[in-house]
This record gives sequence, structure tokens and C-alpha cells, in this order.
Amino acid sequence: MNIDLNKIKHVHFVGIGGIGISAIARMMLHDGKKVTGQDMQDGEVVQELRKVGADIIIGQSYENIPKDVDLIVYTIAIDNYDPELSKKIKERTDIPVKSYPEMLDLISRDKYTIAVSGTHGKTTTTAMIAQILRDTNNDPTVIVGSLLVGEKSNFIAGKSKYLVVEACEYRRSFLNINPKILVITNIDADHLDYYKDIEDIKSAFRELAMKVPEDGFVVCNPDDENIADVIKGINAKIINYHDFFDENLKLKIPGIHNKKDAAAAIAVAGIIGIEKTESEKAVAQFPGTWRRFEYRGDLSSGIKVYDDYAHHPTEISTTLEGFREIYSKEDGWRLIVVFQPHLFSRTKLLLNDFAKSFGLADKVLLLPIYYAREEDDGTISSQILSDEINNYENDNISKAFGNFWEVEEELKNMDLNNKDIIVTMGAGEAFKIADNILKF
Repeated sequence: MNIDLNKIKHVHFVGIGGIGISAIARMMLHDGKKVTGQDMQDGEVVQELRKVGADIIIGQSYENIPKDVDLIVYTIAIDNYDPELSKKIKERTDIPVKSYPEMLDLISRDKYTIAVSGTHGKTTTTAMIAQILRDTNNDPTVIVGSLLVGEKSNFIAGKSKYLVVEACEYRRSFLNINPKILVITNIDADHLDYYKDIEDIKSAFRELAMKVPEDGFVVCNPDDENIADVIKGINAKIINYHDFFDENLKLKIPGIHNKKDAAAAIAVAGIIGIEKTESEKAVAQFPGTWRRFEYRGDLSSGIKVYDDYAHHPTEISTTLEGFREIYSKEDGWRLIVVFQPHLFSRTKLLLNDFAKSFGLADKVLLLPIYYAREEDDGTISSQILSDEINNYENDNISKAFGNFWEVEEELKNMDLNNKDIIVTMGAGEAFKIADNILKF
């Protein structure tokens, strides 16, 4: 069903608390439309949406959809966690029904779209590109997979032709985007609850790269083995972001991975005519985003508390490397990581990689696995992961817990001092531990 968004007055969002779909809700609010929605749980994203005018119900059902709605937008995750609701929504013929990826298709058609894809670093790179364009008065529209520091928003309404959008590979949803510039930060094994293997993942990225027109650009590391297969024979011009990498670039956020993200952002800016010195100045002021190396505060004892979204072994390793740049073991700093594994399938399939990824931590406290869209079949658990971490480290640094309260009690009873750093980590709800311990 074709949609003229100018004629839509009321949009209802199913799964409105998702970090991507909530940006579309913000866009509709900005355009003066009535926005209602529903989600399984409350949280910061939902609360921020309410502040700007969205009417949101906690709890999901078909009956929560208002009678006077002109458009329904749903998260593709409902196909897994509530297939009956998904079926009822998709059977509607009286009004348009679109998934979040399909809405990105509508939005990106008439824009000069800069899409940022990759297994890791998408959010930071997207936000860095946005910072450069905004600081150089290019006024982009931005959809990013986190809340930007300061704005507390994952959407920026711009008046120029530029759309900067984070492009997620889950269920091939990024194939709905029409990019003029495509960034591929990296390609790694992930979302293996959907993809068969790395070759299947690469096939999705290749399909996206083939969508970039002949006068477009793909910004990537062509020397990466996985990326080399993806970009072979594509129509667009290939730009190597390593040509823009500066190891000595001063950023507010630590880690070599963030300098690589900055290089990709600077490469994109160069394509559209922004001087490198201007881009470097902008990224040097980049403050980071919500739940990416986010400093949450100090406990009364002086212990610093951080939160990070890392939920894949590669992300955990690089994030901990970033912490060690600032808080080195040689200077007496200890890293206590509170980690919540995200998805049974990811934890099981990447178990060995997870076990190796915590090598720079001194203690690893594991919360129960965040199930999200999956069911527990009993073959994987946080206890199994904890045992593997201890087997690999041979130092009993890890311990699994049955609930959040037990972890908080463990932290209360640990012999901690002002040379200790507590990092809550994961894509689920580990950040709630940071919320609670800061109230101790």
C-alpha cells in the first residue's frame, strides 16, 4: 500500500521502545503527527518519548491499537516474541502497515542517504558523522541507534538533503535503505539466531553494497578479508577509511576502535567536501553516546561507575582495552565488570570467544542471560559461561548470579576502594545495576 506521509495524522507504534523505531516516532512527532504506541516494558527511551508528546501504553496487545489510527509501524522483533500479534497487524487492509525497516525505505528515498553499517561501531560512527555535519552547518537529519549526549534523543531533524542513518543487519533490515554513501565498519559473526554463518552475513552486506549507485561510495577497509568478498565488483567507488586514520588523533572517548570509527566519519565528510581539519576538530569534541563508555558517576567511596552496551566478544575486548588506556593495571586500577549476556543463541554459539574476551577484567559478575526474542532450551546459561571464563583465565575471576539483587549484594560486600572501576555491560538491562548501586 503506497503512503503519502503528508496525509498521515495519527501513527501507532508497536514496540515503540526499540532504539531504532523510537527515532521514527520522534520524526513523526516533529512533523506534527499524533503518536501513540505500546511496548513490553518502560525505560529511558519510552520516558524520553513521553516527554515530547507520545502517548505510550506498557504491555502489548492488538486491542491497544487505537481505532482512529492512520498508520501502524511495528518492530520486526514481534515476529519472534509475539507472532500472533504480528499476524493480526499484517492482516490489516484498511490502513497502511509498515515495519521499521520499511519506514526507513520511505524516508531515505528522497534524501542523500549516508548509511552506516557493520557488526561493531555503527552507532559511534553514525553519531560522529552527525557531529561533523552539524558542526559544519550541513544540517543533517539523523537516525542513530542510541541517545545522543545532550539531546537525549536518537533523532535529529535537519533541513538539508543529508540523511545519516544507522543501518542494522539483523534480518537483513538494512536492505530497505537506499544509500548514496555506505559505510561498512567491519563484518563479524553475529545475529546467528537468524544468519546461518559468516558467509550468510556477508551475502547480506554484499546485497546492500550492490544497492549503492555507480556515482556513490562505499567507505570501508577493503583489506579486511570479509569486506573484500563483499565489495568485489560493486558499482560504487571504494574509499579506504584507513587512509584517514590517525593514531595520534585526540578524542574524548578512548580506544583504537573509536579512532577507526573517527577515520570512517572523516572519510565520509571528505566525500561531501568537508575539509579534513574541520572534521578532525568536530570528532575531537565528540562526547560519545548513551551506553557507550558512559560515565555514570562516583560512589561515596570514590569508586567510578560506567555503563557500556558491548554485548559481542569483539566489543567486550575492545571496550576493556579502552578502559585500560585510562585505568591501567600497572597503576593499581581494578576493573569489575557486571555483564549480562544477550541472547541464548549468541552466548552458546560464541561461548569460547566470550570466555576469552574478559582477559583485561579483574572480576566478572554475570547476570542471567537476557532472553529478548528467544526461549531457554536449557543448553546454555550464565553459569556455563562463568565456568568457561574461569577455565580460560585459570584464576576464578568470574561468578554467575541468579538475579540482579544478588549482584548488588555482592558489590556491597566486596572489599572495594577508590582504585576500583565498576562497569555494567550488555545490550539488555545490566545498566539497572549502575542505577541501583549509585543509590547505595
